[in-house]
Amino acid sequence: MTHHVEPKKMYFAIFAALMILTTVTVAVAEIDLGPMNVVVALVVACTKATLVVLFFMHVRHSSPLTRLTVAAGFVWLVLLLGLTLSDYVSRGWLPQPKGW
Repeated sequence: MTHHVEPKKMYFAIFAALMILTTVTVAVAEIDLGPMNVVVALVVACTKATLVVLFFMHVRHSSPLTRLTVAAGFVWLVLLLGLTLSDYVSRGWLPQPKGW
């Protein structure tokens, strides 16, 4: 099996993008966006995960079966996050019980 060789410049660019996205994550954590804090943090995290999977795990140049497996994993992740966020968003609709 032949391996695709990527230039070092590309790896440094991906590393820089990951560092920028990490800075964005920290900045978003400091800003109060209300219920959108979770959504923005998850979008940034999924973007970072996609960069790592595609470039550092070499899925970009792998076989179609590997790509299908990774895509199925991301579909499962989106399904679980969607169900979790639907529960999180709906909690504000119910009145909160009074304390003791």
